[in-house]
Amino acid sequence: MRLTDFWSRLEEAFGPGYAASIARDQVLAQLGGRTIEQAFASGEQTHVVWRAVCAAYPDRVPARLR
Repeated sequence: MRLTDFWSRLEEAFGPGYAASIARDQVLAQLGGRTIEQAFASGEQTHVVWRAVCAAYPDRVPARLR
């Protein structure tokens, strides 16, 4: 998954403003206690981060985006 695809999916699932907040502020256990931004900064692959988002927010991410 390309990074642009990741951000498009995140924004579609949460809305542009809330997606940015989640990426910056929400610590995900599935990412080793890091935020999305921290995971990307440390070189984590986009598909790994996306799976963590889907696991953390199963009711928020539509099936078609998984």
